[in-house]
Amino acid sequence: MTPDTAHDHHLVFVTGPSGAGRTTAIRVLEDLGYEGIDNIPLSLVPRLVEGAPLGRPIALGLDVRNRDFNATALIELIDSLTRDPRVDLEVLYLDCAPGVLIQRFSETRRRHPLAPNETPAQGVEREIDLLAPIRVRADHLIDTTELTQHDLKAELAAIFDTAPSGRLSVSVQSFSYKRGTPRGVDMIFDCRFLANPHWQPTLRALDGRDPAVESFVRADPRFDEFFRRVSELLLFLLPAHLEEGKAHLAIGFGCTGGQHRSVAMAEMVGKALAEAGWPVSKRHRELERKAATQQSDATKVAGA
Repeated sequence: MTPDTAHDHHLVFVTGPSGAGRTTAIRVLEDLGYEGIDNIPLSLVPRLVEGAPLGRPIALGLDVRNRDFNATALIELIDSLTRDPRVDLEVLYLDCAPGVLIQRFSETRRRHPLAPNETPAQGVEREIDLLAPIRVRADHLIDTTELTQHDLKAELAAIFDTAPSGRLSVSVQSFSYKRGTPRGVDMIFDCRFLANPHWQPTLRALDGRDPAVESFVRADPRFDEFFRRVSELLLFLLPAHLEEGKAHLAIGFGCTGGQHRSVAMAEMVGKALAEAGWPVSKRHRELERKAATQQSDATKVAGA
């Protein structure tokens, strides 16, 4: 969201339970043009709006580790700044399923700040209860339970990008229907009718970025017309979305496993749109998850 120029200060409070991704969000917002300040005492926040405008928005990380943190004080601060005509305030709450939070603490062997001498589960439960009234006040709620860092970055960019380019950026993504459709996708195309490389022993371990898999997908008699129609439809729609002021359009291609057909289609369509002059980013959700799992397993083996 572009900061409101009618206000002197644009602040984003970034909060949520420990382990939900607050630190990552602060870093992403810094990349988007925000000045990031993490773990600032609540009592110091009002001083940020007392001086002259800083010229760029500020992202403040607030959680239970803050020196004088308590839910009541934070709610009062939110209400006070909301009433201040100089301030454009947004509250971003990063949520996450308790079981995943417990798993993250267990994997990192960190102590929970609200249960330093107890189990992470006890700390997670206490923190979720403590933050419940703040969660209700949030302007933006992002559940990171199933999000990779790439997913989180994309969601934050769609909400908080401070410097829209006046162009329409296009994200082309692949995914597996088994894991559900990705968040924030504007258009989805189902590739499951195409011949599946999974059933070819020589192709099973490869993915849709491999030339052999692409050739197999292209060999399906229905591919040429499908690819042509999808490409023509997107090239027709993209200028219309740009004229309507849209800054980002996400296009998804799904198949059964998210490894072969959807990846190949995303790669080929992304290339076609880029050749037509559109700024395109490509993401492959299941391949990213697979790579992250392999990296995590390798780290555990190294640390064993």
